[in-house]
Amino acid sequence: MKKLLIVVLVAFVIIQFFPIDKTNPPVNAGMDFLKIKTIEPSTAKLIRNSCYDCHSNETRYPWYASLAPSSWIIKNHIEEARKELNFSTFATYEPSRQIKKMEEASEMIEKKEMPLESYFIGHQDAKLTDAQRKELVDFFRKEIQDTKIKNWQSAR
Repeated sequence: MKKLLIVVLVAFVIIQFFPIDKTNPPVNAGMDFLKIKTIEPSTAKLIRNSCYDCHSNETRYPWYASLAPSSWIIKNHIEEARKELNFSTFATYEPSRQIKKMEEASEMIEKKEMPLESYFIGHQDAKLTDAQRKELVDFFRKEIQDTKIKNWQSAR
């Protein structure tokens, strides 16, 4: 048992020599969701606090993202989240993709699938009340309708 503990401890120390790259991709404000949409400050704050660390190029890594293997898990999660939805590049999405992503966001927030429970460990400010969830769902639904109208008008 003692040898196993020593092996695990040595392995833990060794893997610390393989840190993740925490450099965020550059941000172009003209492409960012919060810059291209008209959003109440309270709603923008909810989106920034609850979504942006994983779904934008503005990740604020928690202290435990410096410890392997949790750092590897966090880095992989962020890469996957950005592939799914990246608020920093939202303006580059076609209107149909913007609508789809806002529909998915609305649904996942409403079903309490997002933000992930595991995210609350170091981010208590990301925990949403039912009223805050409703605010976000209502906002996304309004934006979906506005985007559909703008897209329809530009197609004419």
